[in-house]
Parts: sequence; structure tokens; C-alpha cells
Amino acid sequence: MNEVIESPSKTIANAPALAANSPMGMMLAAVQQGATLEQVEKMMDLQERWEKSEAKKAYDAAFANFKAEAVVIIKGKDVTDGPLKGKSYAELHDVVNAVTPALSKHGLSSSWKLTKDDKDWMEVTCYLRHVGGHEESVSMGGPPDTGGAKNAIQARASTKTYLERYTLKAITGLSEQGDDDDGRPPKAPKLITQVQLLRLQAVLSQCSPGAQKKFAAVWPDASQIPCDRVDAEIAALEGAAAKHKARMAAQAQE
Repeated sequence: MNEVIESPSKTIANAPALAANSPMGMMLAAVQQGATLEQVEKMMDLQERWEKSEAKKAYDAAFANFKAEAVVIIKGKDVTDGPLKGKSYAELHDVVNAVTPALSKHGLSSSWKLTKDDKDWMEVTCYLRHVGGHEESVSMGGPPDTGGAKNAIQARASTKTYLERYTLKAITGLSEQGDDDDGRPPKAPKLITQVQLLRLQAVLSQCSPGAQKKFAAVWPDASQIPCDRVDAEIAALEGAAAKHKARMAAQAQE
């Protein structure tokens, strides 16, 4: 007697449903309703701009609430010798300890990145981010602090810490009471002179478009080049101009 044995039915797991407000969910819904690819792209672009706008609004609201905390930065470092004896100022950890709790309370966080690390110039960028996705930044630069008996590493570390401290205060809009740059007026670096700028622009005009674009990316405003960097920048451009001239001459002979 033959017996029919039924095999157990296999259950196929359903793929998880896409969220209706997710980019893919909206795209699929639009396609199902007959939208063209171009229309979908426009919808996605509109959605992206709306999300950025909402993130900026959330950031502004959080920052306003942070400012309402009335954060006080304590000057925890006393100067015991030298011309600044008797002065006090806030070290980096004083600033961080003061602002971090209030920032975190409102979904904000800060971080730094060394965005320029040349031999004679350093630049630090401080980022302030909100959990909603928006971020803003402040950059500040300066030469290595060679004062005192610092070695090369200590000189760079000193400047990096200094820049981190002041960019954090700048991005949060806070200052110490009687903030006076540790008792010293800030020394603005001497900038390129008009004569030097004209010379630099003349050399730059002889460079290839690629070299000009690269220079503009590093120095969007050539009038802000520190005076002590001008000779090095011009020398580099002269080398680039000579190479470009040689290439053009070689192409003309072919």
C-alpha cells in the first residue's frame, strides 16, 4: 500500500518593510505611482534640503539653550613667575570641564582637528556638532611657541593646546571674566606686503591652471599669507611656473 508523505511546508521569511519616510521608501512609493527617475531625484533633493534645514533649526535651538546655562569658565592656572606673575588664566581642561556638561545636556559635542601642520604654521579647527546632524566650525592658526626652553615637540604641543582652547571658546561664544589672552595682547602675525603680493600674483599667473587651483585651495585670500611664509610660497610657485613653461615648450616642439 502506497502512502503519500507530505513534506512540511517551508515558510519564507518576509523582508522587513521599508520605513515610509526613509529615502528608499519614498523612492519606491513614488516609482509605484508612476514617477520618473528625474522626478524622484528632485523629490530626494527636496527631502535632503528639508532635513538640512530642520537640522540647522535643531542646532540653533540647542545652542540657544546651551547659552542660557550661563556657563562660567574658572581660571585655574596661576602664573608664579615672569612678567605675568600674579595673573591667572583658564587652561584647556578648565574650558572643557566648564562647557562639556552643558553642551551634552542639549545634544551638542565638540572636537578638534589639526587642519594645517606645516613647519612654521599650525591651524586647529574646532567643530561643534548636534545630534540632529548639523555642525559648525571655527579655525585659528599660529606659529609654534618657541618661547622659553621648549624643544620642537613641546613648541608645537603648546601652540596646539593654545589653539584648541581659544577655538573652543570661540565656537561656544564664551570667555573668561577679564579675558585678556593670558595677560598678553594677542600678536597678530605680520601679513604679506603689497609689493610681495604683486610679485606673488605675477609668478602665480605663469603657473598651470592646476597649480593655480591648488594654491587657491591653500590660500583662498593671498593677502592673508603671513609675512614669514611669503618667500617659501613664491619659491614654490617659481618652481611650478618653470615646470609649466618647460612643458609648454616641449609641446610646442612636438
